[in-house]
Amino acid sequence: MAKVAFMIRHIVLFTWTEEATDEQKARVVTELRKLPGQIPQLRSYTVGADAGVNQDTWDFAVVADFDSVDDYLVYRDDPGHQAVIAEHIKPIVARRAAVQLSL
Repeated sequence: MAKVAFMIRHIVLFTWTEEATDEQKARVVTELRKLPGQIPQLRSYTVGADAGVNQDTWDFAVVADFDSVDDYLVYRDDPGHQAVIAEHIKPIVARRAAVQLSL
């Protein structure tokens, strides 16, 4: 029997603290956008601020696709990715939500 192929989609939502500056928020974007060049397991990677279409939404989102759970785990645990979280995201995050979907 053939193995069914699926991919993993990782979605993270952030709300920034009121004290977060535009410079800090821009730095998060800059640093996250470096990751696809550093982590080949990323199949697709989109990051950005909420478009402001609806009220009561999150401030920022990350959507990443991987060919397998193992590839997602490489990204999750990557030292460069962990550094972006520790140095640029955690200092300004008020709330975070994440989900991994099997597609």
